[in-house]
Amino acid sequence: MGSSPSRELEAFDNPHPERDYEIEFDCPEFTCLCPLTGQPDFAKFRITYVPNEKCVELKSLKLYLWSFRNEGAFHEAVTNQILDDLVAVTKPRLMEVRGEWFVRGGITTYITVSHADEDWDNS
Repeated sequence: MGSSPSRELEAFDNPHPERDYEIEFDCPEFTCLCPLTGQPDFAKFRITYVPNEKCVELKSLKLYLWSFRNEGAFHEAVTNQILDDLVAVTKPRLMEVRGEWFVRGGITTYITVSHADEDWDNS
């Protein structure tokens, strides 16, 4: 894997699939472009999940997030896309992606999206 932006997320086998445990990533340097103005939008993402059989590989996550840098995207769309793409690769028991979008026009936007595996019993 190179050091260029990439939409290819990679996963590795969960070393403890028999146990529920939480993984949390703090990604403070996300950048994309406003699709209306072309101005940069900045966000901090917090990704939290309970893995099933696969875990996301960190370098691929970094390059994936970097791949949005020169693309126009609404906050709501990109936050949901990140969740959808991570779920497709890892098929987690539970995942939440929270985008904390920096002030734009005097407004800070927070978007939280989540996924829960229908077969997972967290009792």
